Amino acid sequence: MASRLRRRNDSSRSAGPPRPAAKLSGIAAGGVAVVTLAGVIVSFATGSPSAPAPSAASPVHAAPQVNVERARAVDGVPVGYPHTQDGAKAAAANYTVVSGSAAFLTNSDRRHRAVAAMSARGAAVAAGKKANLAAAESVASLRGDNPEVSADRAIARTGVLSARVLGYDDQGAMIRLWTTTVRGSAAGHATPVAGYRSVTVTLVWEANDWKLKDSSSTAGLVAPIDARQASNVAADFSGYVPAAADDPVVTGAARPDGLPAPYEQNEQGARAAAVSAVMLYGDTRFFTDEQWRHRMLAATAAPSVLKSVTSDSDATARLVTENRGVGTNGKSADGSELITRTAALATRTISSSGQAASIELWTASAGGIAGGEETRRPQVAFLRMTVDLTWADGTWKTTSVTPSAPLVPSPPAMQQADSADSFSEVGGVGNAPATA
Repeated sequence: MASRLRRRNDSSRSAGPPRPAAKLSGIAAGGVAVVTLAGVIVSFATGSPSAPAPSAASPVHAAPQVNVERARAVDGVPVGYPHTQDGAKAAAANYTVVSGSAAFLTNSDRRHRAVAAMSARGAAVAAGKKANLAAAESVASLRGDNPEVSADRAIARTGVLSARVLGYDDQGAMIRLWTTTVRGSAAGHATPVAGYRSVTVTLVWEANDWKLKDSSSTAGLVAPIDARQASNVAADFSGYVPAAADDPVVTGAARPDGLPAPYEQNEQGARAAAVSAVMLYGDTRFFTDEQWRHRMLAATAAPSVLKSVTSDSDATARLVTENRGVGTNGKSADGSELITRTAALATRTISSSGQAASIELWTASAGGIAGGEETRRPQVAFLRMTVDLTWADGTWKTTSVTPSAPLVPSPPAMQQADSADSFSEVGGVGNAPATA
């Protein structure tokens, strides 16, 4: 993979494509931006064709709201999941994100408490030994070019791009995650580095919750960073040190139609709604399944923007599928599969009240084609965006998304990208991660 030039640490802190001059209209443009940088829209279109006229669509109504209890935190670990596959996916994702966080890797007391909170009976001792070993091995990656690790300047974020259920019943589950990590330090001069892992998490249903029985990690599929994005300098990551930003929390709490259940009317609920929105806009079904797209938009977009969002989204979806010849099954005539995923690496609250909120997300988006043509191989792009939300219909709904300067780590050292066809294992509806 070709090396990228690092930018100077100037006040603009921009890299890759030019920063938009104004807020994008409605959600659709912002949602599309999530995957545009990952090579889905721009590389699929030739030139700059005008968007097709939106088709007339029947009114779409949100499914009835249902009250659910969402995950709560114990010693920094989200616990309390639904007894479902989505609940198991959420538990596997959160336990992996927590285990890769700066606090977990640099603070032994917090690490041991977290292990106790997430582990099943009889599994804590082995899990603790693995955690201590992982923490010791993380020292080099977290110090950057500094002589020692500075815990308050450490960058350790994990995004879950796919979650495959390898086995599931009422008593246990085995989930395989494809993750992207960013490790390094906001101090010094060495830019934090991206990485990819394949994490297999074994869970048991115990004490009315999903608990960690075992986990293992190996090298994951390597997707190149979008060639249009240049690596930032270390100081640019200072907004995502442990005290400045939080890890996203997914819950798997869903309505009967599979879309996220209503959120609580507080800051935590607004953050969760923002995370779910960008994940859903990065879902392959956004492009290939009109009925799903319309249900998703009705569930996530504020009533004031729903009509324009639906029109823009329909046009965008047609543009993508027509340019790549992708059908409603997400595949082209030769069997190549459309791959799009968006993961949140971190969240920050800009403002929050009982009626409105503004949440900044740092995301990683994978987009491309899994097939025989290597030039269409999925790529990953790192983007920051601000999601504005309003309280409507008993939940948080999105009114706009404003992309800002990308925040791009260095590519993995000495690692070649995997072949395009190997990414088919992370595609498909069944491998979508649980939402917040």
